[in-house]
Amino acid sequence: MRYWLFKTEPDVFGVDDLAEAPEQTARWDEIRNYQARNFLRDEVRIGDQVFIYHSSCKQLGIAGIAEVVREAYPDPSQFEPGHALFDVKAAPDAPRWFCVDIRLRERFSQVILLSRLKAQPDLENMTLLRQGRLSVQPVSAAQWQIIVSIR
Repeated sequence: MRYWLFKTEPDVFGVDDLAEAPEQTARWDEIRNYQARNFLRDEVRIGDQVFIYHSSCKQLGIAGIAEVVREAYPDPSQFEPGHALFDVKAAPDAPRWFCVDIRLRERFSQVILLSRLKAQPDLENMTLLRQGRLSVQPVSAAQWQIIVSIR
């Protein structure tokens, strides 16, 4: 099992939306960064644990935990001509973009704020704190345990 951090804008789709989804399960889609896509396609597996991180909002931070319940498959939005993320170079037999399905495991009563994560010396090498813009990023087992323990 591996650990991940998935970033999202809560006004688009956040942990509350995941909690309200059927069976608290949803497709994690519309990723249009090659490095993030490669993680989804090549490394994220069923059973992996995911921190749901809220970005572009007042309370930047980790809002909950989800679990991967379906491995990578082609993101359908790339094939929809009317969709904002339609990709003219993508084809069903040669998809460019992938998504996974996740299920909510826990919605935190309070977001673990980015400022709190930055205050943890043992998290200084965390991808989030070094390369903050990446929407899908690995989290080490040690980092996962630290974050779970401070919530």
